Amino acid sequence: MSRRGFFVVLEGPEGSGKSTLQGRLADRMRECQVEPVIVREPGGTRAAEIARQALLDSEHPVGPVTELFLYLAARADLVQTVIRPAIAAGRVVLSDRYALSTEAYQMAGRGLDRTLIHAANLAAMQDVRPDLTLILDLPHSVGQERQLAAGKRQDRLDRESAEFHRRVVDYYLAVRGEGVRHLDGRLPPDHLLQAAWSEVRAAAPEIFRVAVG
Repeated sequence: MSRRGFFVVLEGPEGSGKSTLQGRLADRMRECQVEPVIVREPGGTRAAEIARQALLDSEHPVGPVTELFLYLAARADLVQTVIRPAIAAGRVVLSDRYALSTEAYQMAGRGLDRTLIHAANLAAMQDVRPDLTLILDLPHSVGQERQLAAGKRQDRLDRESAEFHRRVVDYYLAVRGEGVRHLDGRLPPDHLLQAAWSEVRAAAPEIFRVAVG
């Protein structure tokens, strides 16, 4: 009998450390002889990377609805091309962002209609839902300081107002649901990794059987 796939998503505001945590979680998974499929949103396919370039280009702004559908097109292609086949093959998929980002940024941040967001998100997800969502909670001011200290080039979303980012952070803080876990994004990197890894192993002990760290 083949092993079922497992889908983990990392969510959180700008500068919360998702990308760093993704890499370190992937290393932990490999120590358990599990090679994860690593993806990011938007991106991961040719079409999705083209959408990413358009979305993050601060020199060429797009309207809220255009932004929404570019993100959704990127997600739909990533799900169809990479995520769904990997899960069907029994692989572990580890994603930096997924559908919850659309709710936080386009619904809470931009103020787009909730009914529109939910219907469009469902279409793009194609019934592929995360088994575990780890939200890294972090105040916008801390995330911004981290980005500046790291010398990150400010993209279009980074340059949005503090009020926009406050709405995004508040939405993430309020999210509850099956498979959703909140982690303190202010934790030192090693402590954050251990907290995240504990949640991953608790959610899928049959996959990650080898005790690490």
